[in-house]
Formats: sequence, C-alpha cells, structure tokens
Amino acid sequence: MITLVTGATRSGKSEWAELLAMRSQKNVIYIATASRYADDPEWDARLQKHRDRRPSDWQTQEVPIDLAKIISELEDHNHQNNLEAYVLVDSLGTWLANLLEQPEEIWQQIEQELLIMIQHCHLDITFVSEEVGWGIVPAYALGRQFRDRLGSLSRKIGAIADVVYLVTGGHAVNLSQIGEKLPPK
Repeated sequence: MITLVTGATRSGKSEWAELLAMRSQKNVIYIATASRYADDPEWDARLQKHRDRRPSDWQTQEVPIDLAKIISELEDHNHQNNLEAYVLVDSLGTWLANLLEQPEEIWQQIEQELLIMIQHCHLDITFVSEEVGWGIVPAYALGRQFRDRLGSLSRKIGAIADVVYLVTGGHAVNLSQIGEKLPPK
C-alpha cells in the first residue's frame, strides 16, 4: 500500500504520517532524508524534534540520496525474512533538495527509478511531501526548479498511491475519498 501525505510547513503532515505508521502495528522503518549540518543549529533543532517524536522501537535510516536503492533493499530483506514492515519516508522535499543540482536528465532518471521501484514494491510505504506550489512563483531559477520538480513528483506519486492525504491547519483530509484522480500525464 502506497500512501502520500502532503501539506504545508508546520501543518502536521509528519505527525499524521507517524500516526498512520503507529496504527499499522507493523515494524516501522523511518527513512529520514535530511542531512545534518554542524553550522546550522536551527536545522538540527528541527531534526531533533522529529527524532524525539519517534518511538524507540522504530528503526531509523538516514538516506539523503539513494531512496530507490534503500526501498529495494528493505523489500528484499523483508521478503527473505518473511517480515511485515511499514516504511515512512520523511520527506520528499528534503530528498529532492539534496539532489537539486542534478541536471534535468539525471533528475528524470532518479525520479523514474523511484517511481518504478514503488510501483513494484510490496511494502507499505508512506511518503511525506511538502506543498510548495500554493505561493508566489519564486524569483530565482533554483527556487522555481525545486517547486516544479517537487510538484511533479508529488503528482506522480499521488497517481500511484492508494491513499492521498492533505494535511492543513492540523487536520488530515483523505483526498482519495472526496477527490477524483486526474488522468495520467
């Protein structure tokens, strides 16, 4: 089962995704896509809040780049050991930011590799993604590139997902129940 949880900054999307993981009653593998920066204490404090919320029995893996590879490895491991795991990826925006300087053709390959992997995966995976396209168009090229790539990636994962939630104002709305999927691009 593939789930996408999307929403604005500080909307509660990570907490909602964590609640879904807890409700699964499976072994949770939390994939943290953020990198730590010694010279950024505010960023480290944000990461610490996420770490502090996680139950101690969750396995955490820091994966800033090789997301498709780690999902493949987790699936192989779970299949070989007959385990039931629930994978929580937080977040796609941070993962994309780690790859933002890749040329468009390389980014397309990386994105396609991830999409193919999750379409053929038998793990329960929840992806957390930031909604970045509701504001103004960024005045600089790298900001527009980030916004466009993340919007496109979220739409593609949303098309594959079994369930899509929008979290805003501390409320989760199941878009799969009240919405209609757009035709594939």
